[in-house]
Amino acid sequence: MSTGTLIAIIVPIVVVLLLIAVGVWLVTRRRRLQERFGPEYDRTVESGDSRRAAERELRSREQRHRDLEIRELPAEAKDRYSAEWNGVQERFVDEPSRCVDDADRLVTRLMSDRGYPTEGYEQQLRDLSVEHGSTLEHYRAAHDVGMRNREGRATTEELRGAMVHYRALFQELLGDPHTSPGPTGDTRRGHDAA
Repeated sequence: MSTGTLIAIIVPIVVVLLLIAVGVWLVTRRRRLQERFGPEYDRTVESGDSRRAAERELRSREQRHRDLEIRELPAEAKDRYSAEWNGVQERFVDEPSRCVDDADRLVTRLMSDRGYPTEGYEQQLRDLSVEHGSTLEHYRAAHDVGMRNREGRATTEELRGAMVHYRALFQELLGDPHTSPGPTGDTRRGHDAA
């Protein structure tokens, strides 16, 4: 067999193998982003110009997140935050509007103490999406009600829902899924709070 014939046989095989390898790499990278960001992956793809641009945005979020100094809180700080959260919830029945604002401030302070920048809501969403993509819809819903609350347009039921949504992110940031939910109608450490 001549060299030209060997090249004619080998080059297409190598090209096909390279194309397969690139395809597998792209699918693997996409799957990793989908797993890491959860529903935030789909939201970013849907709101972007293209899947490639959305994935580039998500990778840039990962890079920014790597540069942050995210830290776990010591047990005393977690206990203090839990007590503050429980206090906000206990006041909810008497002051629902104020408690939603307090919950927002408490969640923002917790983000800051964990090492997340809090310079703006949209940036908070991008930074949180890397590790907390599954709870971002809760945060968005709570924030939306909080904005309507500041305008005097939120109902008591919406405020109750906002507290439940804030609690989801609060618990995840705190790393304590058993934080006492309190008087928003859910359960407290296994007991009915009806």
